[in-house]
Amino acid sequence: MGLFGLGKKKELPELKAPVTGTFVEIENVSDPVFAQKMMGDGFAINPEDAAIYSPVTGSVVSVFKTKHAIGLQTSAGLEVLLHLGIDTVDLNGAPFEVFVKEGDAVTPETKIATMDVAQVAAAGKDPVVMTIVTNSADKVETIDFKETNDEATTDGDLVAEIKTK
Repeated sequence: MGLFGLGKKKELPELKAPVTGTFVEIENVSDPVFAQKMMGDGFAINPEDAAIYSPVTGSVVSVFKTKHAIGLQTSAGLEVLLHLGIDTVDLNGAPFEVFVKEGDAVTPETKIATMDVAQVAAAGKDPVVMTIVTNSADKVETIDFKETNDEATTDGDLVAEIKTK
């Protein structure tokens, strides 16, 4: 390490897969608000499992009453929304169980929720799990995705490295 940390390689913030399933580029999800990145840049995974883990190391800043979305924040200031399914707010929390509360510290090893994928699908909703950096316009210079569309992924896999502004 150089003087005053000069020459020290800066750690890039990472996004990990929050669930086991199939990677989906955010532009390919069925909800235009997310697909057009109006909420921010990110990715989605078609889940094969009920267990949902944190995609980042950080803290929980919000848990929606309907349990379909959880807001997280990293030490680098990234605001990350974990959104469970599309239009699942209509299900009033029925297919979800959340294990974290506001203020909790989380890592990609933290199981933060479960989603009954069959119940979501039976209700006619898309169970895709989206990870969105909601302040990407302000904080993100580039996102280097390590996964490609339709690629199998396992919870905890490195999905993206972020270069912040």
